[in-house]
Amino acid sequence: MAEKQQRVRTRDVVAEGLYIASAATRLSLKNSILVHILAEGEDFDTERFLPDARAALLALADEADDDAARTERDRKAARGRHSDSDGTHDYRSRDIRNLRRRRKQSQHVARELRARAEDDEELGKLIADAREAAWHEVAGNIDRTLRIEAARPDLEPDYDRMRIARMQALRLVDLPKLRAHRRSVEKQVALRASGAEPEVIEGGASAGGFDPAELE
Repeated sequence: MAEKQQRVRTRDVVAEGLYIASAATRLSLKNSILVHILAEGEDFDTERFLPDARAALLALADEADDDAARTERDRKAARGRHSDSDGTHDYRSRDIRNLRRRRKQSQHVARELRARAEDDEELGKLIADAREAAWHEVAGNIDRTLRIEAARPDLEPDYDRMRIARMQALRLVDLPKLRAHRRSVEKQVALRASGAEPEVIEGGASAGGFDPAELE
């Protein structure tokens, strides 16, 4: 039972590693498509991006192989060590089984990525997904640009009503506050000029009863 559960766990870990690798490859291809088609004006051609897709998968396979080799070194170094660990990567004999499992998982991911790198149909799927992602990004940028350029006052249905409300707020609230603040500042300046201490009202407001922060 435990062995079966372990096989299931290993399969899940490998599947997750392959999913992450595929997502990273699609992102790399999407950026490449945007550069070649938008920046350089090339026509889209799946064949054009096959080498890029293959190179991306092989690079990730190399990383998985490197991780497997590093894990094997850690496993050998942990053999015969039974003291307490000093950190996350300071392995001991009790970690050997997990390290061996991690090495096998990384090796499995590397093998699968290399197999996919040689499968033109699999590469074509990655490129098609990357092209779709590139199109969605371009479409989203175009939509945002059009919305900004189309935001004209005469196209806002409530513009006139809201403009009247804003002007009333300015006349009835903001301007009186500004006048009170100006009078308060002039009074403080006059007090300082005469050598008297400026008046301070508790709470941070000025002598005119107005707190400049209210305007924020």
